[in-house]
Amino acid sequence: MQTRVELLQIADGVAREKGIDREEVLIAMEQAIQKAGRSKYGIEHDIRAEIDRGNGEISLRRFREVVAAVDNDATQISLEEAQVRNPEAEEGDFITDLLPPIEFGRIAAQTAKQVIVQRVRDAERDRQFKEFKDRVGEIINGLVKRVEFGNVTIDLGRAEAVLRRDELLPRETFRPGDRVRAYIYDVRREQRGPQIFLSRSHPQFMAKLFSQEVPEVYDGIIEIRAVARDPGSRAKIAVLSNDSSIDPVGACVGMRGSRVQAVVGELQGEKIDIIPYSVDPATFVVNALAPAEVAKVVLDEATKRIEVIVPDDQLSLAIGRRGQNVRLAAMLTGWDIDIMTEKEESERRNEEVRARSELFIEALDVDELIAHLLVGEGFTSLEEVAEVETDELAGIEGFDEDVAAELQNRARVYLEQRDVADTEKRIALGVEDAIAALPHLKSRMLVKLGEKGAKTLDDVADLAADELIEIVGELTEEEANETIMAARAHWFEGGEQA
Repeated sequence: MQTRVELLQIADGVAREKGIDREEVLIAMEQAIQKAGRSKYGIEHDIRAEIDRGNGEISLRRFREVVAAVDNDATQISLEEAQVRNPEAEEGDFITDLLPPIEFGRIAAQTAKQVIVQRVRDAERDRQFKEFKDRVGEIINGLVKRVEFGNVTIDLGRAEAVLRRDELLPRETFRPGDRVRAYIYDVRREQRGPQIFLSRSHPQFMAKLFSQEVPEVYDGIIEIRAVARDPGSRAKIAVLSNDSSIDPVGACVGMRGSRVQAVVGELQGEKIDIIPYSVDPATFVVNALAPAEVAKVVLDEATKRIEVIVPDDQLSLAIGRRGQNVRLAAMLTGWDIDIMTEKEESERRNEEVRARSELFIEALDVDELIAHLLVGEGFTSLEEVAEVETDELAGIEGFDEDVAAELQNRARVYLEQRDVADTEKRIALGVEDAIAALPHLKSRMLVKLGEKGAKTLDDVADLAADELIEIVGELTEEEANETIMAARAHWFEGGEQA
């Protein structure tokens, strides 16, 4: 045995310096002594070192397992021999031999040092990962340590982090020694140690800055519901107040704009639009397009698209420079936004009325007056005329039950004749009957598929939902997916047979 109180002092010093547990350092020392012992007595031996945590005393022992038949003299001892040393020994027990202390030569000392350094480094990396993995989503301050190819290494005191070039604001540069504030968006355990990734362009960086500058946000009185950024240029942030007496926009702007200006200053002058959040999609989109004024919106919830009509003089403001305003509004709300002027919308509506009127005049063999009455009542297709309740059609001013019944009869005859013609065309194009049996596909759609070269079940099965909708039109995404899955059904049936 050997007393080495200085070992405990060294362990304490390393633990403080590296910010790791003292026990980890002592375990590393034990492994280093153990490795040196095996080098001296033979690597085949099971040699273990132990440092007394109270006085630093080192003990080195060889362990041998008690077995009925010895296969390896280095790690095993027979039951008979073990019972000579300890009458109570049984199979599976271990007999230990105390070994003399090791005098560390140059090579042994170097080996021990490498083991300790590696173990301490592993413990330090583990400590860093555990410390920072739960800090994802926080803002952190650090000093620039070095800049390589535009990527910035940040010294966080107890660890290093990486601020990659694509996570910086445009035209933003740093030099060694500069103080940096950034957002932790990812922490990964990698071969070379934990990697902490920072960002200054992440949307949540802005949200966290507002949380620091606006006490109401920090306290949860005001919620930041969405953020959209064009880093370094412009951003939109949607806020909601849980207290009706507090204006969320005013609180975030601050007295004479002091709060928002503090955030703008940190983001190199990035312009910020603070938008009141609304659960109503139409209101939210209108708010998000500020400062442009909106005349009317039309929502399509199935496709999550919204059509926005603005006055003619507001178009450029709504779209923004290089489409920035509408792009950020779409990112903020999660809706696809189509913008058109009142003039364009009026022209399109007139064109739709004209096209529908011509369809009714031709298919139903009626005059313009009746066609306009049908369009004015909201009928958009012959199918609607054929399938609507007769009473509803008869209720149109100037119509009666006889007129309604005649219009429905003409619509049905026209649709039947068109289906026959479409079926003949579909067969001529070589579209399989199996496709015609798929759900949601009408005869006109089958012709369109044939014209695009989709003539077999496999052709349809290979399509994505948006591709099928683009070809045939008139389908919702859900219907398109059902059609494609029905076309793929034979793949699975074939697999079961095989």
